[in-house]
Amino acid sequence: MENIILASSSPRRQEILKSMGIPFQVVLPNVDESAFQVKNASELPEVLAKAKVQAVARSMPPKQVIPWILGADTVVVMGGKVFGKPRDHQEAFEFLSALQDKSHHVITSLALYNGRAHNMSVRSASTKVTFAPMSKEEIEWYIDTGDWHGAAGGYRIQGMASCFISKIEGTNSCVVGLPIFELYDMLKEQGYSIID
Repeated sequence: MENIILASSSPRRQEILKSMGIPFQVVLPNVDESAFQVKNASELPEVLAKAKVQAVARSMPPKQVIPWILGADTVVVMGGKVFGKPRDHQEAFEFLSALQDKSHHVITSLALYNGRAHNMSVRSASTKVTFAPMSKEEIEWYIDTGDWHGAAGGYRIQGMASCFISKIEGTNSCVVGLPIFELYDMLKEQGYSIID
């Protein structure tokens, strides 16, 4: 299998690629996520996933052949508002206070650049996540675990936040940040086989 450039520093995305047996290298994209504005919050991850791929492609030496670049972005959306990565303890508390006892959507978009075909394909997945009611003490306890750092919405479903998630409608891998079915389908469509 050919090496894929992963335009992400996310350990979870790296773990998923490893579990699928896909060889990859990480190249961090130079993208200011706060500079992007969209009318519909659900469009933001697609815009950012494409921007990450484009930023990595631009960073490559001019004559280097770029076979594959994979970008991904995840956002938490509730009531038309995007809950990004909390800046600090206080914002993490505010996010979880808003999300508790309610349902929200986690949207992850993938952008896959095929350097041979000079083609970029994009897919998105959405999962509805419902939090149980949480007390102030429970929210503080979770925040004290530090699991909220660098996580959209201020939580990681694969961590202790799962104590408070009462229902998931969709795929777990979408919430983790790399929807496996969509990734596999995109790769297969582009002629990249992981079953050889």
